[in-house]
Amino acid sequence: MTASTTRRPRLAAVGAFVAAGALLLSACGDQTDDEGGDTGGNGSSAEESPAGEGTGAAAELLPADIREAGEIKVGSDIAYAPIEFYDENDEITGIDPAIATALGEVLGVEFTFENGTFNGLVLGMNNGRHDIVMSAMTDTKERQEGASEDAEGGADFVNYFQAGSAILVPAGNPEGIETLDDLCGLAVAAQQGTANEALIQEQQSACDEPIEDVINPVDSDSITALQSGRADAVITDYPVALYNELTAGGGDAFEVVGEQIDAAPYGIAVPKDNPELRDAIQAALQEIIDNGTYAEILAEWNAEAGAIEEATINAGE
Repeated sequence: MTASTTRRPRLAAVGAFVAAGALLLSACGDQTDDEGGDTGGNGSSAEESPAGEGTGAAAELLPADIREAGEIKVGSDIAYAPIEFYDENDEITGIDPAIATALGEVLGVEFTFENGTFNGLVLGMNNGRHDIVMSAMTDTKERQEGASEDAEGGADFVNYFQAGSAILVPAGNPEGIETLDDLCGLAVAAQQGTANEALIQEQQSACDEPIEDVINPVDSDSITALQSGRADAVITDYPVALYNELTAGGGDAFEVVGEQIDAAPYGIAVPKDNPELRDAIQAALQEIIDNGTYAEILAEWNAEAGAIEEATINAGE
């Protein structure tokens, strides 16, 4: 795997995450509990964006049933700081909820976040449990086509952010890890059903001594495994790794090694049989990109490195 960013942007991103760290509990152990639990998509843990009249053409594109309901139900695995997580007041916060709030203001509907297990989110959407998925989900051809185990039925993706994977290790990097090749023979944690788990499986074929994979249902369990010594490293999304490097144990627990791996677009998943909703979200996203709201949100979360300029559909490969 080749690096997709230089050292300089990484250092800028690390420094920028300082402000966001104040919103998260200071110790990694505080992050590792999924405080809201899995609500099974019943809406008992939710954040709502304020509804309004909507603005411009984007609101007019909404399907009539969504407009009448005044709500878009969002399936999300809410244990992935700083993308989406429960803060110290058990409120849902993060980059995705902030973007969703801005989209809701454009569309004139509420975005209600419902907690669920990551690898069941697309299936839940296609079964009608929620309307869309917004959960730091990498847009891939396999997910678009339903060929991935975590995307039964497939989905269309409105692309809204760009991120790759990173390797997170204990502070001091005791195993001297710098690249994926250095993971051979070690215990490596990742979240089930993610591109990060796939990276471990792909790397196995290059190893003479196999990787002991420590696969967990939520990403915070992987961080706990690293903290407790059950794993030598974690592969997680780059902004998540940076966030943990900066905040866990007051910034003394972990460090990110190497460079960002295989940067790819995050996508808001929408059912393939609802192109009207997909197009409305794309138009609303482009509106907040063009009017500067999107940039302001990313700046607030110090995530400018993942910014995009155009709201695309199904750009993943």
